[in-house]
Amino acid sequence: MSGFPRKSKLTLAMIVIGAAAVLAIGGAMWRYFHSVSSEGSAGITNKAEEAYAPPAPFKFNPTANYYTERYRPQYHLSVESGNMSDPNGMVYYKGEYHQFYQNSGQWGHAVSQDLVHWEQLPVALMRDELGEIWSGSAVVDWNDTSGFFHGKSGLVAIFTHFQGGLQSQSIAYSSDRGRTWTKYEGNPVIPNPGLKDFRDPKVIWHEASKRWVMVVSVDNHVRFYSSPDLRTWTETGEFGIDQGSHAAVWECPDLFELPVDGSGKRKWVLTLSVGNNEATKGSTAQYFIGEFDGKTFHNDNPANTVLWTDYGKDFYAAVSYSDIPEKDGRRIWLGWMSNWRYPFTMPTDPWKGNMSIPRELILRDIPGEGIRLIQQPVKELDSLRGTALKLEAQQLAVSSNVFGKWRGTSYELNTTFTVSADAAFALKVRTDGTGAEETAIRYNAAAGKLTIDRSKSGVVSFEPGFAESFSAPVKPSADGRLPLRIYVDEDTLEVFAEDGAKVLSAIMFPEPTSNGLSLELERGSVKLDEASFYPMRSVWRDENPDSSVPSRILIGKDSVDVAVGAHATVKSSVLPLAAPQQLEWMSSDESVAKVTRSADGSGVDISGIGAGQADLIAKTPDGKVTAKMSVFVYKP
Repeated sequence: MSGFPRKSKLTLAMIVIGAAAVLAIGGAMWRYFHSVSSEGSAGITNKAEEAYAPPAPFKFNPTANYYTERYRPQYHLSVESGNMSDPNGMVYYKGEYHQFYQNSGQWGHAVSQDLVHWEQLPVALMRDELGEIWSGSAVVDWNDTSGFFHGKSGLVAIFTHFQGGLQSQSIAYSSDRGRTWTKYEGNPVIPNPGLKDFRDPKVIWHEASKRWVMVVSVDNHVRFYSSPDLRTWTETGEFGIDQGSHAAVWECPDLFELPVDGSGKRKWVLTLSVGNNEATKGSTAQYFIGEFDGKTFHNDNPANTVLWTDYGKDFYAAVSYSDIPEKDGRRIWLGWMSNWRYPFTMPTDPWKGNMSIPRELILRDIPGEGIRLIQQPVKELDSLRGTALKLEAQQLAVSSNVFGKWRGTSYELNTTFTVSADAAFALKVRTDGTGAEETAIRYNAAAGKLTIDRSKSGVVSFEPGFAESFSAPVKPSADGRLPLRIYVDEDTLEVFAEDGAKVLSAIMFPEPTSNGLSLELERGSVKLDEASFYPMRSVWRDENPDSSVPSRILIGKDSVDVAVGAHATVKSSVLPLAAPQQLEWMSSDESVAKVTRSADGSGVDISGIGAGQADLIAKTPDGKVTAKMSVFVYKP
């Protein structure tokens, strides 16, 4: 599908970094501590034996404030500016993962050697006389079946042209590792057959028939085509008119074969996204398990069975990478973290949208359910971990928070619980410490539900229904154990339950100083068996999340309005949180506003003295790192 440009809603945070400041540590906020409390003990594990190093020749951006805008994700791929929506053309070739993506009707482009560190490249496919370049796929033509590469291999992109309300399928090719592209002079290779919705071609090589196969969305189902050369295509079948969910139009199909874990069997998987609709309160995604004979797909499950890909609100248009080498053997995909309810209205600037973390896909036969698609974070993410904080096993108690000393805005959290049949607990992330701002992950054992509640997650007013809760059916193992693997970034939350059989993905927009965590028993018996907290490195700047050297000051508000005689409090923090948090504050005009450090040291108390405007300046005790905000004082 395509992306549609919208105006940015908010400006960037008014943070000024002192000239002597070292590189920012925008992701991976955390607090180093040694303590033993009534809830249990917390400590720090030894650092990894091998020093962190991104793959050569990757180079970090040398600009100190690169990708440090408010809400900018630190280990998720996002575009520098403009819109990012559907992932497109995902392919591995000559040591690089290519991540094309929808960028307002054209294909943006980034490459990575490890799925983690990304190099932004110029737009790959621009709109032309045949229209906008909508979603599609890319393959390696290893044997030059297309004849484009003079007997060598190269990349072929297959995409939807959109013009005047008509959608048709076209191709382009590249002989230089995707850096430049040539549109095929015979486009479109499949003209529109008289359909309103006819888009998002996914092409694979089908080894059994020795032909290329295309699956393309056709309104409420998919159609299959076959080709010997990627240029000439023959329709072979259809699937889905009476299958699965038809809450809205089907989009962005994918088709691949996977082994069933531990069984020796193999099954085909057909995945699809479902457009915006009232029944599912926004866009969503589903998948089918079955057989593919080179011509059409056959569903193994009853026609009315609906298998949801993700139970959150923000995982759409996911497709997998083509041509990952056999020696690797993984099927890996990622999705767009947004929803067609609010695709480009979120309060980020100068960009809109980001991708999920890459996820490995496997099939598992789950007793009582059947064969299901399992998603697990790729192992390459482990390279971003800082030093781990861990907790000993302990029983949770009411009114006690065993995560109370942990801080972070960009991290991985691995936990395992043992829960009673009537247990309920809440794990809260991105908390402000007052209860006014938090995103809650709640588990109710009696209901068998894992719920994300983002009703108090920060900025929610940009879309009427954004402050909402959504749930996945999750049950503990036979012995009551419940593992949860959680990834938090500046504006994202991804929760993996049942070893990846159930996933919830969501975006959120808390203040940058809302960095607390909370684990609260609500009822029943809950034992925390283990918990490991890893601050994550930024993939955009060369920073150490374990450093104790102050590098940047965050102020919770861009600006504040205060009446004469009134008071306001604004939070602040020093990055990384391992660094001393002491700040000195001053007002540029004390006849307008006066400042004192808040009693708990977490920010500044502001007093309105006289009508006017003043700058409030924060600095580290050595004066090397500074930041400022504006205060406007008015007569009530």
